[in-house]
Amino acid sequence: MEVKEMETPRVTIRPAFRREAAYFWRQIYHSRAWKQFDAPYIPLEPVSFWSFRFGLFRRFIVGDSAKVICVDERPVGYVTFYWEDKRTRWLEVGITIFDPADWGRGIGRRALTLWVDELFRCQTLNRIGLTTWSGNPGMMRCAKALGMKEEGRLRSVRFFQGEYYDALRFGVLREEWYGLHHASTQPGINSVSLDAQPVPLAAASTMHKHHTLV
Repeated sequence: MEVKEMETPRVTIRPAFRREAAYFWRQIYHSRAWKQFDAPYIPLEPVSFWSFRFGLFRRFIVGDSAKVICVDERPVGYVTFYWEDKRTRWLEVGITIFDPADWGRGIGRRALTLWVDELFRCQTLNRIGLTTWSGNPGMMRCAKALGMKEEGRLRSVRFFQGEYYDALRFGVLREEWYGLHHASTQPGINSVSLDAQPVPLAAASTMHKHHTLV
């Protein structure tokens, strides 16, 4: 019997369309499967649709600090960035993928690769970081797969459902990123998109600072 290989999903990132506001509002505030791994120790207070549409969702539409993740044109989540300290050029990224059926397929890794690559091209900075917790092993694996290094671990500082977890900081320097993902490109020189197509210029501020679900 012929065995078909699993196709690699085509992952892209882009600014949101206005018509997608209701979808993201429902997924963020009412379909909460993702929240069990994305900083569940920090409550996420619901907001009205109109507050979301004319508030936080505007960042998705503008597309400079948040973008939609698409798999074969289907929106499945988003990537964000926030300034931990803009004066010293300390930037962190975040990611959320909503449906558990989309977890573990490499979607988060691909989306973050596109996002980090774009940020290094469009921002004047030397490091990009990612913060997560030890209760999210998928995000830890993703960060390492991207070439990020574990730079810090605060042990047992997250207490959740009767257990203590560690807080973790990952990061990658510009020269490390270009060495891993653009071996033929010198650090500091603009590179082409990883998908060989134009990328519109676009953890956290992320919508919710700790979005780190893969």
